[in-house]
Amino acid sequence: MTGHVGRVGLQVNDLDRTAAFYEDVIGLETLDRDDERAVLGVDDPLLVLQRSDRPARGPDETGLFHTAFLVPSRAALGDALGRIEDRWHLDGASDHRVSEALYLRDPEDNGVEVYCDRSRDEWPTTDDGRVEMDTLPLALDSLREAADGTDRCPSETVLGHVHLEVSSLGAARSFYADGLGLNVRQEMPGALFLADGDYHHHVGCNVWNGRSAPPESSGLGWVELVLDDVEAIRSRLDEVTDRDDGVEAADADGITIRVRRA
Repeated sequence: MTGHVGRVGLQVNDLDRTAAFYEDVIGLETLDRDDERAVLGVDDPLLVLQRSDRPARGPDETGLFHTAFLVPSRAALGDALGRIEDRWHLDGASDHRVSEALYLRDPEDNGVEVYCDRSRDEWPTTDDGRVEMDTLPLALDSLREAADGTDRCPSETVLGHVHLEVSSLGAARSFYADGLGLNVRQEMPGALFLADGDYHHHVGCNVWNGRSAPPESSGLGWVELVLDDVEAIRSRLDEVTDRDDGVEAADADGITIRVRRA
């Protein structure tokens, strides 16, 4: 099995409101909960919310651009659109040629994407096998018609990718491609998309907003990637902390990446 995103940890000031958003709007289920932490997911844990008293993220801090929940069908994406329009507010919607995506922000201003993939044989590719993603208008009326009225994310919903705001694409390439061994799947002005195997991307990195400070506020706590060759990753990275199920390291901006053995 190819690698994938495992879980994402967010540090939040208002645990109750944020957990309710991911349940009622995104459609996840609370799998475990106490006064300081909430674990949400579908078949497996996907999101770990940790109560924090850190201040809100500053305008120059690197960190999370969005967490992207991949639903297994266009009907499920239509259902997500219905919940968002009924209970929250939609910030954007795009056809990326490989996928259709909805964008919004959670109560603590963390970016969120809900998307479904097109069939892989529809993905446009270059002669060297990279994908050709784009940002085109999404036909929302058609998506609304695809909904079947389900009020929760269906089984097989996963974390498809995470998109990060970094200070340098060169440094990001060094860590995520050279260090973690991910493949560069597409490059465009100000952005880099990487994956394990031939998925369109498991990690996106951009410098669009010119952020340069390390993350020190609430928001992204850590990203977990599930990859096969943890020993090779350990040998390629300079500073690594061992964990029971893998390793942990920080990228050039101080973003914590956990690698769990597949």
